[in-house]
Amino acid sequence: MIVTVSTVKDTLPNIQRFVEGNLAGGADHLVVFLDQGGNRAVESWLDSRPEVTAVVTNTAYWNNNRPHLLNKRQRVNANVAKAALAFSPWADWLFHVDADEVVRIDRAALDAVPAHVRGVVLRPLEVVSVLHPDGEPRQFKRLLEPDELDLLHQLGVLAEPTNSRYFRSHVIGKVGIRPRLDVWLGIHKAVNRDDERIFVKPDPGLRLLHYESYSGDDFVRKWTNMVSSGPKMHFGEHRQVLADGLKTLVEGDLPPETKARYLERVYRTYMEDPVADLDRLGLLVEVDVRRPTHTPTPLPDADRALLRERLDLLRDVDKLLFIPDSPDAETLGPRLRDLYGARPVRPTRAEQGRRRVRRVVDAVRSRSGR
Repeated sequence: MIVTVSTVKDTLPNIQRFVEGNLAGGADHLVVFLDQGGNRAVESWLDSRPEVTAVVTNTAYWNNNRPHLLNKRQRVNANVAKAALAFSPWADWLFHVDADEVVRIDRAALDAVPAHVRGVVLRPLEVVSVLHPDGEPRQFKRLLEPDELDLLHQLGVLAEPTNSRYFRSHVIGKVGIRPRLDVWLGIHKAVNRDDERIFVKPDPGLRLLHYESYSGDDFVRKWTNMVSSGPKMHFGEHRQVLADGLKTLVEGDLPPETKARYLERVYRTYMEDPVADLDRLGLLVEVDVRRPTHTPTPLPDADRALLRERLDLLRDVDKLLFIPDSPDAETLGPRLRDLYGARPVRPTRAEQGRRRVRRVVDAVRSRSGR
């Protein structure tokens, strides 16, 4: 089975799109950590979904030692999920995705990854952004080739002929790993105990739909949350300048209408896409996100209960052990074995065979459009 892990703080409609989109795009089960406790409506809806295991990250969860940086909280939570799943024979892959991201996974491509390869990468497709979108977004930007970037630069669309200027957010994509205790899952990479990147295999069938600021309203909501989530966050060079300026604007003592006016100006300057030009040049990809490409495999009640139990057992464990640069990270494996009374397990050949059959069914269903 394919599992995703996420740290979220978002509106209920966005969370619903996130959950339903990932289940339709390749995931079987979602582990969702609600940052800062989440909210009751989101928590209640997630608890109603058997395909989701939600964890409230309140003060007790962090043992009064909550990391200030969102990036660090995300890394910790991803590896808390990984630690529990490393003891679950049904968990084949774990992907770390954000609340504005949806996996689009070709099961045949994933099944073809050699057993010795411990990680794969999902290449991003970034949604086009318009101030007031009409309905569910369907057009996405792909990473461009050098000649395409040069063309956009010559046309004055890009300040520099680079994908990092073409995309509003990351161009690296997101990583999935086989959940093992000797691999740590980061935001955009997987590492070993020495914090060295492990090899991750790319494949055209492994993609990620990124809904980065798809509208003016979503831009304001998301970036207001990010710049007010704690100390200075770590972004790329261009995004860091934007984040610093927005933090000053968001936290300034200005009338709401003044803030709104200048937030819209920032959006139009840095975020809004020239969709008509990109479309005419044939640079956009259309994705019907409403058409499922996957039917999730239900997690049996006993396995769901055991996953919940294992996550609950980790609540009192020092969360900083779940990042590789912790000086005591090497003690995590023995602690988990003592805590769970078991050793990490791997799927049997019979289980692997059943999963291959399921993936063939998914592939046929995807091609038929049903």
